[in-house]
Amino acid sequence: MRHHLDADELAEKLASRAEAACRAYLPKGRREGGYWRIGDATGVPGQSMHVRLRGPTSGKGAAGKWVDEATGEFGNLLDIIRLSQALTEFRDVLTEAARFLSLPEPARTAGPGRRPASRTAVNGRQFASGLFTSSRALKGSIAEVYLRGRGIELQSDFDALRFHPRCFHSSDDRGRLVYWPGLIASVTDLACELTGVSRTFLRPDGADKAPVEPKRRSKGELLGHGTRFGATFDVQAVGEGLETTLSLRAALPRMPLVSATSANHLSALLFPPGLRTLLVIRDNDHAGDSATDALFARGRAAGIEVRLIEPELDDLNRDLMTYGRRRLAHHVRSQLPQDLIERFMVA
Repeated sequence: MRHHLDADELAEKLASRAEAACRAYLPKGRREGGYWRIGDATGVPGQSMHVRLRGPTSGKGAAGKWVDEATGEFGNLLDIIRLSQALTEFRDVLTEAARFLSLPEPARTAGPGRRPASRTAVNGRQFASGLFTSSRALKGSIAEVYLRGRGIELQSDFDALRFHPRCFHSSDDRGRLVYWPGLIASVTDLACELTGVSRTFLRPDGADKAPVEPKRRSKGELLGHGTRFGATFDVQAVGEGLETTLSLRAALPRMPLVSATSANHLSALLFPPGLRTLLVIRDNDHAGDSATDALFARGRAAGIEVRLIEPELDDLNRDLMTYGRRRLAHHVRSQLPQDLIERFMVA
């Protein structure tokens, strides 16, 4: 007789206890009719994400299915456990789900870091691949205009960024589809395989983000992964959001970078083999504090030297746009050792 349940069976068991799972893993949310309302899958207070509490245990309209309207992300209760507990190993997600359900621990048949592909992840990867492939080169596009307006100059290792003239955003109150131009960023794993994509919706002239909410959406398998610039060996800088992360290049033009799609995903970024020094770009807000603190602790536990880069204002891009490149460069370099500065400055 089989005692262990697989991922799909655990998801169905969780669905039958959807409200109890939400109260356990998303305690800062609240019930509204047949849904649990919360800010996001990490448990931040808010209203942008809803979890279905009623319905069958699988299939269309199943209990436990959730959508984050702010990002376009979706999933089931296993994903909520994964995100709310910042778990990077899928087998640990299954173990935690079994613990919550008072079931025997699942058999550990998958190797470290390997996750059985869910339908959600597969669909997300297919969407990401299709959108990125159909996008155009960044140079000469309004996405380049947008980045220049944020003080960011194109560099030779910006292959992760592209432009799409017509990205679907939402439907209006008459059911008509709404499209905006988009800055497209690939999200890749440590092997540089495409796992997801982010879209920043832009005004048609590229002067700013589009006047819509949300202004950015991400889709695919995002946890642990990011948008990468430059090859990482023993040193890497990471931050939340493209504009903030790329602003570091004003001070250190050669620095390898990884941009996470959100504060939640920043805290769960996976470390590449051989990484010895990690620079974490902090955003001055509650979500940024929580994410950088979590990443700092994980890095130290892995034997990595972790250094925080603090902005003067809300974030590095605000510093860059307000004070200019020279002051930003001086402020960033004042927080780092001289040997690191010399290594990643232009020769």
